Amino acid sequence: MKTYTNSLIEETSPYLLQHAHNPVDWHAWKQPALNKARELDKPILLSIGYAACHWCHVMEHESFEDPATAKVMNEHFICIKVDREERPDLDKIYQTAHQMLTSRPGGWPLNMFLMPGDHAPFFGGTYFPDTPRYGMPAFTELLGKVAIYYQEHRAELQRQNTSLREAFTRISLSKQGGQHHELDSTPVHKAELDLKQSYDPVYGGFGGAPKFPHPTNLERCLRSNFQSPEDDITSQPGNIAHHTLTAMSDGGLNDQVGGGFYRYSVDEYWMIPHFEKMLYDNAQLIPLYVDSGMAFDDGNLLSVARKTCAWVIREMQSPEGGYYSSLDADSEGEEGRYYVWQRDEIRNLLDDQQWQIIAMRYDLDGKANFEGQWHLHGHVSLAEIAEKSGFTDESVKDTLVAAHDILLQKRAERIRPGLDDKILTSWNGMMIHAMAHCGRMLAEPAYIHSAERTLEFIRKHLWNDERLLATYRDGQSQLNAYLDDYVLLANGILELLQVRWSDEDVIMLQALMDTILTHFEDSEHGAFFFTSDDHEKLLQRVKPDSDDAIPSGNGIAIQLLIRLGHLFGNQHYLDSAEKGLKCLWQNINNYPSAHGSLLTALDFWLQPPEILIIRGQRDETALWHSEALSRYAPDRLVFSIPPDARNLPGVLADKLPGEGIIAYPCKGTSCLPPVNEFTAWREYLV
Repeated sequence: MKTYTNSLIEETSPYLLQHAHNPVDWHAWKQPALNKARELDKPILLSIGYAACHWCHVMEHESFEDPATAKVMNEHFICIKVDREERPDLDKIYQTAHQMLTSRPGGWPLNMFLMPGDHAPFFGGTYFPDTPRYGMPAFTELLGKVAIYYQEHRAELQRQNTSLREAFTRISLSKQGGQHHELDSTPVHKAELDLKQSYDPVYGGFGGAPKFPHPTNLERCLRSNFQSPEDDITSQPGNIAHHTLTAMSDGGLNDQVGGGFYRYSVDEYWMIPHFEKMLYDNAQLIPLYVDSGMAFDDGNLLSVARKTCAWVIREMQSPEGGYYSSLDADSEGEEGRYYVWQRDEIRNLLDDQQWQIIAMRYDLDGKANFEGQWHLHGHVSLAEIAEKSGFTDESVKDTLVAAHDILLQKRAERIRPGLDDKILTSWNGMMIHAMAHCGRMLAEPAYIHSAERTLEFIRKHLWNDERLLATYRDGQSQLNAYLDDYVLLANGILELLQVRWSDEDVIMLQALMDTILTHFEDSEHGAFFFTSDDHEKLLQRVKPDSDDAIPSGNGIAIQLLIRLGHLFGNQHYLDSAEKGLKCLWQNINNYPSAHGSLLTALDFWLQPPEILIIRGQRDETALWHSEALSRYAPDRLVFSIPPDARNLPGVLADKLPGEGIIAYPCKGTSCLPPVNEFTAWREYLV
């Protein structure tokens, strides 16, 4: 069999390297390839995907590994492969363009045909089959038609490109807003209504199959319940969050054996997932499970958070400290093979009591739910099992844990799914926040240590002269960082500071915020661009506002500006936050449930966060600190600052240490008298 090698062999991205031996003459998105397209007057075939993407693998096997298909691609196009996780700037632009051209949402793989001069897209789609099916032509037939159309219809393509650019301009204008808007809670209430209407009261979640977790919507429900606890219990937002999180964690979306959540459920029951595991999904779900567990005094949800954290540390943290990006859905060429079971295999591994409980929990005496095998999905609650089996609740839990451990050891003998071991600054920032939050609220030093290791890794490998790089792999750091990298890392550092104060981390946090304001802010209209002012010039400079798989960079940026503006007493931060909210107000108000992270920022603006500063020696302030964390309080920031802390920024410098312990309770710009007695402190916190 002939062996091929193309220029992707020089890249570090696991996704690009997967295609390095395709017979397609692939290039990375770099200037030489772009120049080549212009010089040869060949359209660009831009193909975007990621390493854990199942349909990306399918299209590679069917088309990109086929020499006949590759010959057509090489003859008529300059073929460029992009890892959407490394280049989210390109992905955002061309996903939007796909929706404009086709009136359908995109996805991965995304295959777009671009003009060689200005890189404007003129045709595109997602997965294309190798033979005619699904109502689509064969990919090779499509390639031929696109090549002919490009040669014979230049004038039409130019008119289409003009229309496309005008559409991009309209999107930009919708995010220039106006400073006359009065900020109020209208979109918050609209979002609550939208989420109640789309909520599935039977199985939890929003809408039907396929079902995604939608973490920012669940956070909105939880926050709304905290703000309005008197709401009708049958429809209150908190019940939506609690029901959904319980259904997801009991179901097949959650890896019952090893911990960690898969990408989404292909059905409405949360039973059969798309089996890839993404770092960013789990980074958002961990804090949700902690907060919901505390809000509803539900130890089962807290256990899910702990098990997910344990999976992250065990399987997703590199020896150097950074977190890996994802685990593939496939192993040995089959989706889900690593995770599913034969009934008899489980029976032979467990003793009688373990089998009795696990068979009841996952209905292993019923019908197989995944291609003749079992993917573990909780059909019966632990309380029901205890009632039916005669075992105590505690015995059922302990037995289930022991059975899972046995299955995990056995599963470890299988061939593992592929690991995308690149380390992304943005996703690592999210997991720093998740681990620090879980460690802080549950008093788990291992989680805190994990977050600290990652921050040190980023400081060493991805941070230089107050600027970040976006990605690291095999000793190479590269790519100018995006808004998400800065704001998500800053958010993680802010959470770590609530665990333990660090002068070095405060300096880094301020530097990150300064860079965001200097290089990403739209100083004329407000809010923030996805790329910096010294980034490569692309078809559009995107200003993200709605949440997608991860929260909007603008949502997190404005949350940070408000919280840090009050913490440091920095009016410039607060002015920038207000300007950003007003700039994006039209879209927030028109589509509120799509802007969960910006709604949280709006919450902070309308009701400034509570800030508790505790001064004293760390070992002495621990009790005061833990008392402030004893209940769910999403708008509360708690910092224990030792007496020897140096160069405290802004008004923090006024919160002086005293004899013993002294606490300063503040809300927004107003502070109550300091508290120096623990009894008075407990009374204040009630």
